[in-house]
Amino acid sequence: MKKILIKNIASIAMIYALVLGVPSISEAANIVRLGDRGGEVTFIQERLQSLGYQIPAADGIYGSITAAAVKEFQLDTGLAADGIVGQRTWDALRNGNSQASRGQQSRSLILNNIIQTAKSFQGVPYVWGGATPQGFDCSGFTQYVFRKNGIQLPRTADAQYDLGVPVSYSSLQPGDMVFFTTYAPGPSHNGIYIGDGLFINSSSSRGVSVARMDNAYWSPRFIGAKRIIR
Repeated sequence: MKKILIKNIASIAMIYALVLGVPSISEAANIVRLGDRGGEVTFIQERLQSLGYQIPAADGIYGSITAAAVKEFQLDTGLAADGIVGQRTWDALRNGNSQASRGQQSRSLILNNIIQTAKSFQGVPYVWGGATPQGFDCSGFTQYVFRKNGIQLPRTADAQYDLGVPVSYSSLQPGDMVFFTTYAPGPSHNGIYIGDGLFINSSSSRGVSVARMDNAYWSPRFIGAKRIIR
């Protein structure tokens, strides 16, 4: 009788998993991490995509992009951000975690506001040491824009470069800070990435304006990017 009951419970769990597209109870206990492949990884990727996290394709390969998205999800849900999908992360993913969705929506709103604030100052002249709408230098501009949206940054480009999480060129998202080496070695100029290969900055030649990341001047001077809002 006990064996039959256990078998029936297992069958019900399997049917539930197939209907909802969710890993079964036994599968959900598996630990999934960097380097793994298969259906569980595909489920994780699709679930993260549905919650608004940046994963280009649900290819079933647990690479660095998937690991970074898992870490963001874990941070948003109050879990240890280790990039490993253990039982607690499985539970949060399967439950759809409305807290994570709200976190992503809030993040998107903040980033959109930052970009719109930055664009609103187009045409403001460049002023060395300037940090107001009467005139900005590069880091004075980024500091002012972020402060208008409730985020405090240090004053200089090199100090701002010490903040956030490093982001590769290929993984840039709107709202990321981009840094260049210009009049001095290291991060001596910066701006805000706004998407489509464009960034907005206060340059000595054009003031607050939009420029292409890949143009002949900026491309060879690009030294890195940081994600401040996660």
